Amino acid sequence: MNQGSDFVTQQEPTPAFQDQGSRIIPPKKVLRRFVDTKIPKLTVSLPLSLIPQKPEKKPIDYVLIRLASMDFPGKAHVEEYLRHQYRRNFKLSTMRSTLAGCELFLNFVKDQGKVELQQITRQDLEGFVEQEIDRGLAITTVKTRLCAVYAFLRFLHERDIVRAALLVKRIKLRLPAPLPKAINPDDVRTLLSVLDDVRDRAMILVLLRTGMRIGELLSTCIDDVNLPERKIAIWEAEKNSVGRVVCISDDAAIALEAWFRKRDPDKVFLFYGMGRSSLTYQGARALFVRYIKKAGLTHKGYTLHCLRHTFASEALNAGMPLEAVQVLLGHSNAEVTRRYARLTDKTREREYFKAMEIIQRGEIDGDYRLDS
Repeated sequence: MNQGSDFVTQQEPTPAFQDQGSRIIPPKKVLRRFVDTKIPKLTVSLPLSLIPQKPEKKPIDYVLIRLASMDFPGKAHVEEYLRHQYRRNFKLSTMRSTLAGCELFLNFVKDQGKVELQQITRQDLEGFVEQEIDRGLAITTVKTRLCAVYAFLRFLHERDIVRAALLVKRIKLRLPAPLPKAINPDDVRTLLSVLDDVRDRAMILVLLRTGMRIGELLSTCIDDVNLPERKIAIWEAEKNSVGRVVCISDDAAIALEAWFRKRDPDKVFLFYGMGRSSLTYQGARALFVRYIKKAGLTHKGYTLHCLRHTFASEALNAGMPLEAVQVLLGHSNAEVTRRYARLTDKTREREYFKAMEIIQRGEIDGDYRLDS
């Protein structure tokens, strides 16, 4: 190849003998030119069946990856317990809560100088509770972690790893019984008046009129909604995994119809974010906070879950039986629903004011004395 030339003459290698009358085919001389070019990117469309897919992670994989970075006594037993929960179809959130509780407790045991699970005593449990309370955690959070620890200890006892004495006379924490916080009727009207987006209005009205948990609504698919019959099927409740059907009010149905006309029909979930296939809890919370601020209600401390409380309170005030409200809310325990009755008992309120009128008119006769 000559200097300064972009041409080169190449002689191809001599091929083997070919069966053409025992004739040798002479090599060809080929003239090639070397040119610097930019090769454009090539996009090839392949069917999904031919594209190698990453193996989908199982729920247990997420907690085991987290567990692998930890160091505390009984780590192998915790892994065994988590796998036991997975085989029993526990939710990922439950397994994560279990891991968090076990990690905190076993690290506390480690700080006490103990390296074997057989060394755990009731005093360790009491000390762990005191530590969590001293950290300023809510008593409900402490109780959740203590329950996770007790469940783990019961698992260990069934395998003869810890003594039964740990499970006798379990530590019981007294929990406050606050009334559920519902949104004031005037504030509800103010909130609804500032909903200027079709999707957001439909989402907030569905939460307000059905009592669904936000997690249940965000996981609702379009096929779960039966608008002609005004029903939404919740195949698996967020907390107790029990399915139920909720009803859709007229105003919520109108809002959903408007959203159906605008939404992408190819999306699987009922509600989704821009450029996404679904809507996250953080996204739903952010839009609710934005509307609360727009309505001038920030100082009231309302949250997304208050929409569920509002549904129950208004339903009871309107005369719906407690048992019906319990089913619609998906409560497995009637006592949980009864909290709303304490908040909305109009009968008791009427009887109180009726009695006060009599008292204020001075129509109470007789002396107050002990009966002999």
